[in-house]
Amino acid sequence: MIPRNRRALICGVSGQDGAYLAQLLLSKGYEVWGTSRDAQISSFESLHKLKIAAQVKTLSMSLTDFRSVLQVISRVEPDEIYNLAGQSSVGLSFEQPVETFESITLGTINLLESIRFIDPKMRFYNAGSSECFGDTGEDFADENTAFRPRSPYAIAKAAAAWQVGLYRKAYGLYAVTGILFNHESPLRPERFVTKKIVATVCRIAKGSDENLELGNIDIRRDWGWAPEYVDAMWRMLTINEPEDFVIATGEIQSLRDFLETAFGAVDLDWRRHTVINQNLMRPSDPLAIKGMPNKASLLLSWQAKIQGADLVVRLVKAQMEMNNDHVK
Repeated sequence: MIPRNRRALICGVSGQDGAYLAQLLLSKGYEVWGTSRDAQISSFESLHKLKIAAQVKTLSMSLTDFRSVLQVISRVEPDEIYNLAGQSSVGLSFEQPVETFESITLGTINLLESIRFIDPKMRFYNAGSSECFGDTGEDFADENTAFRPRSPYAIAKAAAAWQVGLYRKAYGLYAVTGILFNHESPLRPERFVTKKIVATVCRIAKGSDENLELGNIDIRRDWGWAPEYVDAMWRMLTINEPEDFVIATGEIQSLRDFLETAFGAVDLDWRRHTVINQNLMRPSDPLAIKGMPNKASLLLSWQAKIQGADLVVRLVKAQMEMNNDHVK
């Protein structure tokens, strides 16, 4: 059992996972602090959408600046640190490989070093990614599956995960990586393909004559529900011994299936409104990535409940409700 009145620092609190994690920790009695690169000008839109912005204390922090990281951790003195920051788009990582690598790897090492210097008893969660595995084909990836990254983003995430493992072994830190598979919610920005699909579907359903342009729709992914995945993050810092975990649904669907379900939710045929654009094809994009979350089920008592078509319909319904609220 985790006692109440613990203090958590969420790096990247303005993102999808950061906002849902802040909401979860507040519900458990935590004092929650969150960082963004410039808290003075950040809108923290996701925190406002969840109606928790007033409850989260925010600070500016640059993860690539060791002095900045050291100052924030020294000031907050958290019991738990969650590293959810850094460049988060696979597609963008091909256009900005240096920014991606530095924000993820240097940011992680700065946090680990700060913990080591200030208070090694702090518990540290690092956001990993299923992209580290590359193409799993027909196999399910678990904690023992080798990393074969196929994008600048995946390479950076793999390096960060190895850093965490090293600091855990070499310095005895409670430092873990959650290897999270794709997880979605209404808070996703539209640069992510799932949000792009859902937002476009809802506009077309409202009368827009636009087409949805996509790249490879034959890719297959293990998609889950973000609010469930942040619960797994928290659980990873509650057990006695620090361990890495794969967090996934164990179910895979193609982007084509995602499309069909999303358009079907508003009684439309996806083939009438979708255009394949070769310019949107990514270099070396893994065709299939699916996870095996048995360890999380056994040691964390965690299991995904929302997945497959249910997830897609839920996303479309939430987007339609958001659009109706904007009209009002």
